[in-house]
Amino acid sequence: MMSDPGMIVLLTVLLPVIGAGLVLLLRKKENAREAATLLTGVLTFAHVLALLRLVRAGERPSLDILEVIPNVWLSFEVEPLGMVFALVAGFLWPVTSLYAIGYMRGHHEENQTRFFFFFAIAIAGAMGVAFSGNLFTLFVFYEFLTFCTVPLVTHHQSDEAKRSGRIYLGILLTTSVGLQLVAIIWTWVLAGTLDFQTGGILAGTASAGILSAILVLYVYGVGKAALMPFHRWLPAAMVAPTPVSALLHAVAVVKAGVFTVLKISVYIFGIDLLQTLTTTTWLAWAAAVTIILGSLVAFRKDNLKARLAYSTISQLSYIVLGAMLANELGIIGGGMHIAMHAFGKITLFFAAGAIMVAAHEKKISRMHGLGRTMPITFGAFFVGSLSIIGLPPAGGAWSKWFLGMGTLEASQFGLLAVLMLSSLLGLYYLLEVPVKAFFFERPKDAHQQDGIHEAPTPSLIAMCITATATVGLFVWPELFQELMQMVVSGVVR
Repeated sequence: MMSDPGMIVLLTVLLPVIGAGLVLLLRKKENAREAATLLTGVLTFAHVLALLRLVRAGERPSLDILEVIPNVWLSFEVEPLGMVFALVAGFLWPVTSLYAIGYMRGHHEENQTRFFFFFAIAIAGAMGVAFSGNLFTLFVFYEFLTFCTVPLVTHHQSDEAKRSGRIYLGILLTTSVGLQLVAIIWTWVLAGTLDFQTGGILAGTASAGILSAILVLYVYGVGKAALMPFHRWLPAAMVAPTPVSALLHAVAVVKAGVFTVLKISVYIFGIDLLQTLTTTTWLAWAAAVTIILGSLVAFRKDNLKARLAYSTISQLSYIVLGAMLANELGIIGGGMHIAMHAFGKITLFFAAGAIMVAAHEKKISRMHGLGRTMPITFGAFFVGSLSIIGLPPAGGAWSKWFLGMGTLEASQFGLLAVLMLSSLLGLYYLLEVPVKAFFFERPKDAHQQDGIHEAPTPSLIAMCITATATVGLFVWPELFQELMQMVVSGVVR
């Protein structure tokens, strides 16, 4: 592998694009097309690991591509928070691709080449977001990620899919252009730079009222974070195939959103400045409202993917809340939750897709007794549920521990109660699925299956990998904790 750190960064972003090109070239040879997808994913992750070694050694690999206007560059810089996002996206891309191979073939999906092409392009966008060196680069790749995932949302080309695509594109573009872009321009006017800097760039540039207004524009302008009321795009996107849902909810899109909120909080405002703004408190409560409402809506959904979608809306606001706590423990918990939620939630979506392919069931009320014919799938669902709820032995227990301690450090006991209530709701709306599957009898009018009848093997392998990783992150959470400690050590007194 090349020794120039800047070129490693560039290649990490470009490799998924190269993989997308190979998908098109090999479109008439399914096995070769999918082998190219997996190989490119593995190579991309290998480059992420090479950058990880440099970051852990204290380096910040960077590369300036193009000066767009004076002192504003399209540029990359790899720092610890971006590395958290890149590790999640880099590892889960080949795993999700493996799952998609089994799902798309098992479900006899059309336009599979188009799916794998835009899937790869989306990962390139996610890597660009992760390694953005300034707000301009972040905005460019944030928007790129929006546009390249629209064909995935509308994959089936039905009237419902097209309508969902319009909702998806409309909300994400309206928030980013109408709110986020305004905040970026305002930041440029005040600070004279858009670079991410340790300690932030806005301190002392304007009154507390103006800085509070800019913070509100950023938090609500990052529509991918799905803070209510700008959340409808996410359940609308559930019309897409399950591997797309996994991509949206765990690997790329939503994680790009909450990562952006966290990165702006740390490197544009700075923790010290956030602590002086009273706006952070009510924004934390806005996130708390989303946490509870998302959980309550999930509680009422019978369609499994819809329930998981609203669960995601709730869980994303844990990260927004962590950022708005404006203390070390909150930032560490929020950053760790990017990873912990990703592995837990993608396991749940993998299981949901497997149930649909193997048992042709979407409604939870129709999943009674399925655990006896699909024990691996529902076992994996149980493990993923533990992580989302925040229970051992799953990784989500650690991120929620840090977030809870962050609320105590901020003396926000009401927010701690919100986190606990959300977990209690999760106990019901998630564990209801494996409990019904393992301990209830199949309805007499339901399709009966004899013996073990799991999803296609590639999908099953992918699901086992993510479920195992979810447990592994409980036993070995040190890597993500170390990276987040590196983040806060530079910005928290």
